[in-house]
Amino acid sequence: MWKKIVVIAAGILGFGLVLALTTSSASAHHAFAAEFDANKHVKFDNAVVTKMSWTNPHVWIYISVKKPDGTFEDWAIEAGTPNVLFRRGFTREALRPGTEIKVDGYAAKDGSRRANGRDLTLPNGQMLFLGSSGTGAPVEKP
Repeated sequence: MWKKIVVIAAGILGFGLVLALTTSSASAHHAFAAEFDANKHVKFDNAVVTKMSWTNPHVWIYISVKKPDGTFEDWAIEAGTPNVLFRRGFTREALRPGTEIKVDGYAAKDGSRRANGRDLTLPNGQMLFLGSSGTGAPVEKP
């Protein structure tokens, strides 16, 4: 009898642990307005890809941008989910370090050098929409 109770209790605890772990990753996903400012449009015409991180819940593109004074700034650009980008024809091999791109999007509210990407233009002129629908990001370009 006690063995049966212990097995049932262990099953309930295991289920609770699995449920807690899966809901924590879902709650970590955020809306655009939680981190980014629709009034802080950023545009980089001379960005060089330093790295791309193809991870859930968002792909991150890391770039180096030359400022007017000749110095460089590093920025992290948040894109849509890997699945969304893949369905648009974009793959993890699409941006190699050293690739020159153009990016426009919206800066982080906290002043860090992070932005939510809207559009990315490849060296051949092809434009890719980086965002996800329904996140609260502006629909039209500024």
